[in-house]
Amino acid sequence: MKISLPFQASIWAAVVLASASAGSASAVENRPAPSIEQRLSAVEAYFSNTDPSASLKNSDGTIPAGLTTPAVGVPGPGHNTWMMISSALVLFMTLPGLAIFYGGLVRRKNVLSVLAQCLGTTTMVAIIWWAVGYSLAFAPGSPFLGGLDFAFLRGVDARPNPDYSSWVSQNVFSMFQMMFAIITPALIIGAVAERMRFQAILVFLGIWLFLVYLPVTHMAWGADGLMNGVWNPKAGIRAIDFAGGTVVEMASGWSSLVLCLIVGRRMGYGREVFAPHSMVFCMVGAGLLWVGWYGFNAGSAIASDGVASNAFVTTTLAGAVASGTWAFAEYLTRGKASVLGFCSGIVSGLVAITPACGFVNPSGAMVIGILGGLIPFLAVFKLKAWFKYDDSLDVFGIHGVAGTLGMLMTGLLADAAVNPNLLGAAAQANGLARMVGHGLWIEQLKAMGVTFAVAVIGTTVAAYFVKAIMPVRISPEEEHSGMDLAEHGEEGYIL
Repeated sequence: MKISLPFQASIWAAVVLASASAGSASAVENRPAPSIEQRLSAVEAYFSNTDPSASLKNSDGTIPAGLTTPAVGVPGPGHNTWMMISSALVLFMTLPGLAIFYGGLVRRKNVLSVLAQCLGTTTMVAIIWWAVGYSLAFAPGSPFLGGLDFAFLRGVDARPNPDYSSWVSQNVFSMFQMMFAIITPALIIGAVAERMRFQAILVFLGIWLFLVYLPVTHMAWGADGLMNGVWNPKAGIRAIDFAGGTVVEMASGWSSLVLCLIVGRRMGYGREVFAPHSMVFCMVGAGLLWVGWYGFNAGSAIASDGVASNAFVTTTLAGAVASGTWAFAEYLTRGKASVLGFCSGIVSGLVAITPACGFVNPSGAMVIGILGGLIPFLAVFKLKAWFKYDDSLDVFGIHGVAGTLGMLMTGLLADAAVNPNLLGAAAQANGLARMVGHGLWIEQLKAMGVTFAVAVIGTTVAAYFVKAIMPVRISPEEEHSGMDLAEHGEEGYIL
């Protein structure tokens, strides 16, 4: 009987598939099996927040081909849950926390403009973060900026990225970091509140994200970042920044000073009283920020472990102590302790402890809390009066000054007993481990200098570019009537 060509082809295809299946089955059968000890060690790694593949590695650090356990490459439920909660808490800081806090501090006719700018920033940053922002911040690249491996969140799925966590899904980690990228430019809104156009500030913040935020984030936290002393064994600057002293506070604070100088003062500044229109909003917003800050600081452990619990404690102490310190300084110098003073102290203390919270003990947090209340108080009431710059809501006086202070104090008070990662393999390789308690503050100064330079230069370039292509300020008539009606056609209050 003659067999047709199509039939012959199908027979050969079946033979090839059968051979491949047999080969695959043989490969699976020949795959090395982990021992009971290795499997138990991988499970134990979940509780200690360490690498579950460590017990599989040979003395040279390699893993035999095919050797694995079910615990490797999967998210840990507890750590993942905490990071999803933390992500929500950090978003909560912007919406509604910062929006309400800033909204209460401006005059009644401008309250909606601040809310709109916070909402617009959230939308814009989410799109940029999905497209290239996350990749430029956290993908492998140069010491200064990441590459495009994660563009459009390609490959960013439920599997952990061991560069950042062995137990937290990379897509959850990316969303946690996106919330930082949202609130950081939103902070700058307060420096030019009541005078900068909605379109102009969104364009500026979009450019600023690329020129300032993404490079500083990669340098401080990227696995191959220039200033990532804890995790990059080749770090050129052996600095430490737990939750954003450089990335968030210094970057936004110093940029705010530059931007408010370029945009100019509000009409009547120095002659009129620009009192907050709602101290109730201010108090509620400050409280919401404090609650959200636990996700911001304790969440930066990227795990629900002992380092996170320490950050929780130090955040609480510094915020509370700084609030009372600011109010007490007001009482001594002005005869009354104001609600605005208590609220400003809360924020300045939380800012100051941000880079230190996972590295210092509770006594260190108390020191930072006292200084974090006192020094920003002097900046707001003395420095601003001396130089007469119109930082509308004191973003520089609080975030810039307290963030800079916090970075320096982190270098002076860091305690390896609080965070063993200060003595980890990467820290041993780059020399950080030898500097804790012995000159680490010098490395902090280097990181602060880099952040200052990037923020000032990047903000200047972005601001003058926006000024060249569109009107930046509202008209005098619109400034008099208020930005709510002029920019959004709405009023915050119909009385």
